[in-house]
Amino acid sequence: MITIRRYNHCDGEAAMEIWNSVVREGIAFPQLEELTEDMADDFFCSQSYTGIAVEEETSEVVGLYILHPNNVGRCGHICNTSYAVKEGKRGLHIGEQLVKDSLRVGAEMGFRILQFNAVVASNIHALHLYKRLGFHQLGTIPRGFLMKDGHYEDIVLHYIELKK
Repeated sequence: MITIRRYNHCDGEAAMEIWNSVVREGIAFPQLEELTEDMADDFFCSQSYTGIAVEEETSEVVGLYILHPNNVGRCGHICNTSYAVKEGKRGLHIGEQLVKDSLRVGAEMGFRILQFNAVVASNIHALHLYKRLGFHQLGTIPRGFLMKDGHYEDIVLHYIELKK
């Protein structure tokens, strides 16, 4: 059983390892640099919300998401999220639980829309999940994402209205 809760300082190392594994893969997050131990806690605490997925039986951190405004002012009601699942735990629907939790938390925080700015077109599992959960595709930006191997992939923008 997976529980998703708010990040706390003791999660820093496990969250950093999961985040950095996605950055190293170079196929999903826009960041080029990995978080250091000195940076990790500040990064996760600086988000509007960081959700941590924990396997109840073992207390192992198996995934996370960050949620923050996508913009400011008149567009400040739109949030953005990023999700990461621990290697070896993917394919167990943890990502789906993270997305659903972020929809709930975003609405509770007063956001009205969740927007994804850069879903890589080759990330078929994410694309299928977002479609199944009711996200709308806004369009495609050709060659909008630099892959680790140096080629460019299309990115697909998405949004969903949050329900209170």
